[in-house]
Amino acid sequence: MSYRKQTGSPAAYIIAGAAILLAFTQPAAAEEPVNTGYFGDVAIKGYDPVAYFTENKAVEGSPVYSYRWLGAEWHFTSSENRDRFIAEPGKYAPQYGGYCADGVSFGTVTTNIDPKAWRIIDGKLYLSYDPGAAEGFEKKPTKVVDSQKHWSEVQSTLISDKVSKDWQHMSAK
Repeated sequence: MSYRKQTGSPAAYIIAGAAILLAFTQPAAAEEPVNTGYFGDVAIKGYDPVAYFTENKAVEGSPVYSYRWLGAEWHFTSSENRDRFIAEPGKYAPQYGGYCADGVSFGTVTTNIDPKAWRIIDGKLYLSYDPGAAEGFEKKPTKVVDSQKHWSEVQSTLISDKVSKDWQHMSAK
């Protein structure tokens, strides 16, 4: 009979096991990260995602007409826009959870977006960090293809970072 010396404390093994379990048991919403910027939990800096389609411009929404979806609060300019979004969120929500589409096309995450830097391409809303990036994203068709190709990798990074931060927050308590 041989014995292996235990190199870590039992608590370390429990924590590691819990972290692995947590990574595989996140709710479905965690699989769809929504960009809420660096502070708060409001999607696309409070701009109305429906207005991009109905008014063809970026319009600030109001917390009076809000809806909670995928762990973020979404603001709208009216109850009609809110109801449209509730009925078809996939139609109106920005691609890539509202992260900069140009950044995603390079396989990176750019959290800081400008809600006024946007494009609708093939019926889908794409946000960027500045107007020049939005224009470049629209003018170069391979950007959409590249961003679609890199999104799962970027999404995995975002989820991994969120699980890590959540775990650190839980273990600090």
